[in-house]
Amino acid sequence: FMKTMENEIIPVLRKQKGFQDEITLSVPGGREVLALSFWDQNKNAQAYHSSGYPEVLKILGKFLDGTPHVRTFDVVGSTLQNVAAHVAA
Repeated sequence: FMKTMENEIIPVLRKQKGFQDEITLSVPGGREVLALSFWDQNKNAQAYHSSGYPEVLKILGKFLDGTPHVRTFDVVGSTLQNVAAHVAA
C-alpha cells in the first residue's frame, strides 16, 4: 500500500494546484488507513476532488474494502510550520 502511495498517488497529488502535504496513518496491523491531504485553499481541494480524486480511487481500488469517506476540515491550529504559517496568513 505505501509503495503505491509513494510511487503512484503522491505524484498525482503533486500535480494538483494548491497541494501542500499528505499524511497517511494506519491502525496497527494495517487494516484501516486514514489519509490526510493538506491544501492551500478550499477551492483547490474541491478541484482535486472532482478531477484527481477519481484517478486516485482507481489506483487504490485493489486495496479498498468499501467506499472511502471524504470530509473537509479547516486547519485551526498546527505545529507544522508550513501549515501553521498558511493558517496565520
